Amino acid sequence: MEPSAAFDLSRVSDAALCRVGEKVVDGKRLDDDDAAVMFRSPDLLGLGALASHVNARRHGDIVTFAANQHINPTNVCYLRKTCVFCSFARLPKEEGAYRYTMEQVLDEASAAGNGLTREFHIVGGLDMHAGLDYYSVMFRELKARYPQVHIKALTAVEIAHIARIEKMSIEEVLIALREAGLDTLPGGGAEVFGRGVRMEIADKKLAAEDWIEVHRTAHRLGIRSNCTMLYGHVETIEDRVEHLGILRALQDETGGFLAYIPLAYHPDNNQLGIELGREGSATTGFDDLRNLAVGRLFLDNFEHIKTHWIMVTPFLSQVSLSFGVNDLEGTVVREKIYHEAGATTAQGLALDDILKLIRDAGKIPAERDSFYNILRTFDGSHAAAA
Repeated sequence: MEPSAAFDLSRVSDAALCRVGEKVVDGKRLDDDDAAVMFRSPDLLGLGALASHVNARRHGDIVTFAANQHINPTNVCYLRKTCVFCSFARLPKEEGAYRYTMEQVLDEASAAGNGLTREFHIVGGLDMHAGLDYYSVMFRELKARYPQVHIKALTAVEIAHIARIEKMSIEEVLIALREAGLDTLPGGGAEVFGRGVRMEIADKKLAAEDWIEVHRTAHRLGIRSNCTMLYGHVETIEDRVEHLGILRALQDETGGFLAYIPLAYHPDNNQLGIELGREGSATTGFDDLRNLAVGRLFLDNFEHIKTHWIMVTPFLSQVSLSFGVNDLEGTVVREKIYHEAGATTAQGLALDDILKLIRDAGKIPAERDSFYNILRTFDGSHAAAA
């Protein structure tokens, strides 16, 4: 990390956080103890000021977003009973279970026909009847109809599931899917890497080291990806710090991550929420902002920190643009997974709503592609091509 330009440390009221701030100003890499201080500090505004300062040095006042569309082709998942934090999954014969036909996938993707969608974000359940052929045909059909649209699809958990049912290696699956049209991987399925946490909330899910190996393999093949952390359930501060350290180490090794997206746990309509007595009580705005700011400061080798407005509301995402965030979840069109878990936000946002949200935060909106290349910047009421 390069030394930071002038920052007034008097803006930080917590002495322990101020010592972390001194390291930030001196351009020193933060360690695990520093991360723990940031997660525990009561000085949210001081933490936000530090994160905003670092973010401004990288991105100025630009906040990017993508014209994307979420497609969830199946909610059938054999881990329905063991992934206790999930509200989306269904067993094959359970009420509400579905698996799209190719016609249904193309029908849902038809919104891309207006020329505004630039990315399909495709994730679903671990369906025993949705293997390599299912997704290969899907990607080829989508690319044939919408060749200009980027396909960001299948979490590491889904990639490993396909490899298992097809008796193929992770590398073979990724190569086959890339040939079919896969462009990048999303970052879901990471949850929290700590072994104890995974045993409690997702006992049979892909192990942390295997999640990392899928992304390591993808990066080696030139397939970029995102990464996440699901917070606000049973994890400790130490679990969060360990998780971020593992992500930072892989980024040091491969440089293949595009963005980090902390994901807020939603407790409605799932077993974990019932067990914790948390139904109707999601994460706090304080913790949402803290997780984004810590991500910006600790993950010093990540260029982009993204806020997911569906999970934390557009209003809090707007505030987060002053807490180290430079990227906002995009248009989405129709989100299902978090709405099954009690999200009360809209399922999508119109372009004008995104522009207003960013502008009203005193920032400059810019549409990007999936590799974070700026396509057009909106200055006032006008758009200028990059």
